[in-house]
Amino acid sequence: MQRSTGGSIIYNCIYMPKSSGKITLLLKHIAELVAQNQALREENDNLLKENEKFSQEIDRYRKALREKHSELEKRQNAERNKTTVRYKTASVLFADFQGFEYITSQSETDCLVDYLDEMTMKIQEIISKYNIQNIKTFGDTVMCVGGIPKKNLTNPVQVLLAAVEMQYFVMDFQHAMRSNKIWKLRIGIHTGSVTASMEGGRKRQHYEVQGETVNLATRIRNLCPGDQILISDNTFELVKEFFTCEYFGKIPVKYRGNLQLYAVRGIKPSFSLKGRGIIPNRNMSIRIGMMQFMDLQEIILDRLERELPQGLYYHNSKHTVDVVTQAELIGLGENITDEELLLVKTAALFHDTGHIIAYDNHEHYSTVIAREMLEEFNYTQPQIEVICELIMATQLPPRPSGILQEIMCDADLDYLGRSDMIPVSNTLFMELKERNRIGSLDEWNRLQIKFISGHQYFTATARNLREVNKQKQIERIRDLLVESTVAAG
Repeated sequence: MQRSTGGSIIYNCIYMPKSSGKITLLLKHIAELVAQNQALREENDNLLKENEKFSQEIDRYRKALREKHSELEKRQNAERNKTTVRYKTASVLFADFQGFEYITSQSETDCLVDYLDEMTMKIQEIISKYNIQNIKTFGDTVMCVGGIPKKNLTNPVQVLLAAVEMQYFVMDFQHAMRSNKIWKLRIGIHTGSVTASMEGGRKRQHYEVQGETVNLATRIRNLCPGDQILISDNTFELVKEFFTCEYFGKIPVKYRGNLQLYAVRGIKPSFSLKGRGIIPNRNMSIRIGMMQFMDLQEIILDRLERELPQGLYYHNSKHTVDVVTQAELIGLGENITDEELLLVKTAALFHDTGHIIAYDNHEHYSTVIAREMLEEFNYTQPQIEVICELIMATQLPPRPSGILQEIMCDADLDYLGRSDMIPVSNTLFMELKERNRIGSLDEWNRLQIKFISGHQYFTATARNLREVNKQKQIERIRDLLVESTVAAG
């Protein structure tokens, strides 16, 4: 490009650096910037990857934390839902099989382990049969406890009955299976206090049992020879009436000296079927029933205290205790059998429980409650029917049929011939008055004279105890009526 100025030509050129060194520096700087940019990109990518990695780690930690929190919450809930109860008298049974040392081949092992599984299943059935709580069964070891979760006085006897049946079953099973009788079941039992914790819901419950009683039962089991049952002196004192026992030896126990041990040979002949010492007979069942009656009485009296409606000044737990006491007294006087005495006392215990449901027709409702509860306490169906008939016999006016119903009716109205007849009858007056079933006290006394004059005791024992005094009560009530008339005049 050119232009003319005054006859001369001037060239206008683009400015270029005088030295190429500056260009080189600029290009180098650009290259460095590109390299830095690439490095930053790579670093950013690495940071993004690290961030993703850390995010995943955080998610894992959060998940683990949630799981730990959930587990902790479950444990806390379990602890809150755990019910811990101390039982003063419970019987712990530890049992295990010995015999693995005699197995010589793999095929023999498989066969005998199958036999062991079958025997263990049967032992579980025996535990359930005697209402004993299974705690754990692991391989060749069994632990169970009598007397939980429901407290009862018969648990030492029930546990020992189960132990005897277990031993004889194992021997019979091996004989039938021809298994060379290598399995030997050893059993240790101790009775004492335990602390039991229950976990789980209504359908599935698990118990944990702790205390010195558990430890001692384990030690006794460890000392026990195969095919034997060893019990502590605590258990022996509670079962010696029913079982044949021999002194075995002693073990030292910290803070209490020596613990005496006894080997159990079986049920006493008088209490066993055909005198063989294996299966309890009817005589023993009745004696156990008499022991269980004490547990049943505690339950019923507690229920009456809690559930009877207000205003039952006469038909209350005190009246029930009076009738049970008199039923036993009259029953013994009439020389009835142990089983008959048990049935009469049981009927006396239940005869007014129907007041929990309704005042009218309470006898019928008493039989309903009896039927609901007695089977659980091992009463047979025929026995329950007799008990319900005895309860219904207390309906007024009394029309007993047979000696047991006569005893029941006499026990129920025993107060008519007692020295405290008037104050007792006044409680019945208050009860009826509150329900608008009677008018004035004079009206009540006239009704009493009529009822007592027409009443008679049915058994010779009750007549001898109460009849004379009953006539005196009639005169006392008449005197009260005269005094009332004079005061009114």
